[in-house]
Amino acid sequence: MVPSVQIGRNVESLPASLVYMITTAQIEQWLKEDIGPHDVTNAVPGKTAGELVSKESGVVAGLSAATRVFEYLDVDSTATVEDGDQVTPGEVVLRVTGEAQPILRGERVAVNITGHASGVATLTHRAVEEAHSVDESVQIAATRKTTPGLRGIEKRAVVAGGGDTHRLTLSHMVLIKENHIAEMGLETAIEQFREQVSFTTKIEVEVERPQTGRKAAQAGADVVLFDNLSPAEVKRGVEHLPEDTTAEASGGIRLGDVADYAATGVDIISMGALTHSAPTLDFSFQTG
Repeated sequence: MVPSVQIGRNVESLPASLVYMITTAQIEQWLKEDIGPHDVTNAVPGKTAGELVSKESGVVAGLSAATRVFEYLDVDSTATVEDGDQVTPGEVVLRVTGEAQPILRGERVAVNITGHASGVATLTHRAVEEAHSVDESVQIAATRKTTPGLRGIEKRAVVAGGGDTHRLTLSHMVLIKENHIAEMGLETAIEQFREQVSFTTKIEVEVERPQTGRKAAQAGADVVLFDNLSPAEVKRGVEHLPEDTTAEASGGIRLGDVADYAATGVDIISMGALTHSAPTLDFSFQTG
């Protein structure tokens, strides 16, 4: 077996503001959704052991959530790798022991969460590799295009894959979008929102034309987001920004586009696809 290799940051080491706690209410909802009102096949006596096994190569994530599910069911569980590790087909990532009935109750939820989170982490890692093949300073970031109820799981998975969480909620940074500018004007929007937040809060402005980026920076934007522009247009926009302004590209960017955007000079490439279009990594749960 190939030793596991750590890809992303250990999500447990992140500041509390950058992670979501998995609540008992969430776990209960996941189990209720899967089990329904009655399942006679779960009436299995005795004790057993089980293993969560990877069926393909990728970056594992979601293990803390899977572990919490089994802990809620009074099942002993031990992760054999960490979120952010590279895993190979046939590798055991989680072992459980306990009463057979609760193990069988929790297995599908654990598989689904781990598979989905690992898919996000794996896609993120591939995007990071693409970006770093051009420029190692470029960061890959997620967006708020997450699955309702699973934002914490998905954002942690992005971190496990080597990416950045970006905003977790609307409260984490001011992002002035085109509709704000249309209603208030660029300078007025920046000035008004700046007055409403702490000096520690960054102001980001979304622009849809290369030439607007410099104007936004001069008006006080800390970050300029070039939205739905081609790599050539983003490059032109970045070239005219002050050196102390952070540049971000976003809008429909897919894995195959990352290298082209990384070559534009941007600091950050944010991708909704990391969370809304990541294929699930295949896992199976084996007992006995």
